[in-house]
Amino acid sequence: MKLFVSPIDLSAVSTLYYHLPDGPVLSLKVDGLEDYIDLGLEMGHICDTSAIDGVVHFFPKGNA
Repeated sequence: MKLFVSPIDLSAVSTLYYHLPDGPVLSLKVDGLEDYIDLGLEMGHICDTSAIDGVVHFFPKGNA
């Protein structure tokens, strides 16, 4: 487990895919939510492909 995680720059992110346990995916448009989302506080894995397609995938602990 990483103790210090580098922050995700949400300025290039348009969509957050939150991969729920058992397969479903919650898709959130980030527009206007930047102030309310802090992925650094979440336990799990982050796949940042925002430079390619504007998407960040989050896999909560136990689902990664």
